Amino acid sequence: MTAAVLAAVFGFLAVSPQAGLAQQLGTPVAPVPEVPHSAILTLESDRLFSESAFGKRVASEIEAESAVLSAENRKMEAELTAEEKQLTERRRAMEPAAFRALADAFDQKVQNIRRTQDSKARALSQKADKARGDFLRAARPVFEALMQEAGASVILERSNVFLSANASDITDEAISRIDAAIGDGAAAANTGQDQ
Repeated sequence: MTAAVLAAVFGFLAVSPQAGLAQQLGTPVAPVPEVPHSAILTLESDRLFSESAFGKRVASEIEAESAVLSAENRKMEAELTAEEKQLTERRRAMEPAAFRALADAFDQKVQNIRRTQDSKARALSQKADKARGDFLRAARPVFEALMQEAGASVILERSNVFLSANASDITDEAISRIDAAIGDGAAAANTGQDQ
């Protein structure tokens, strides 16, 4: 082989060793997405979470639990409305002190139910917040790899940046890599619940 041919072959392998190996093995070469070289990268954290497999799973779970809570609330509201109506009808035949005791007991019951249901709603909100924190912790190695590839020293929330080139946005690439790394996170969530 001539020196020019050897240089061309070695130059090609140096530029794309996976492509050369893949061609030798007969496997297709997948394009490698590029991370922009930039000292500052941006991402949309809300979209990052909501469009990831992890975020979609959490949203589905929260939606299902919210539907159950809403159904509970409607059922309790109907029961309390019926009970209040009966209490109002009984008022005419009761002594004022006896009615006052029943009315106070009913008010206390309503307040207890309201506190219980509000507590359930807060727990759902906290579950969503915790899941988002778990997601960001699990995704941290992906962010670090993206920063290293880009030579970046910081990733900023895109909505807090006045002006930037779209090329600095890594949201789509981060979603893709996070999905590949942690999937929907159900296995980790189940492991954490078992402990």
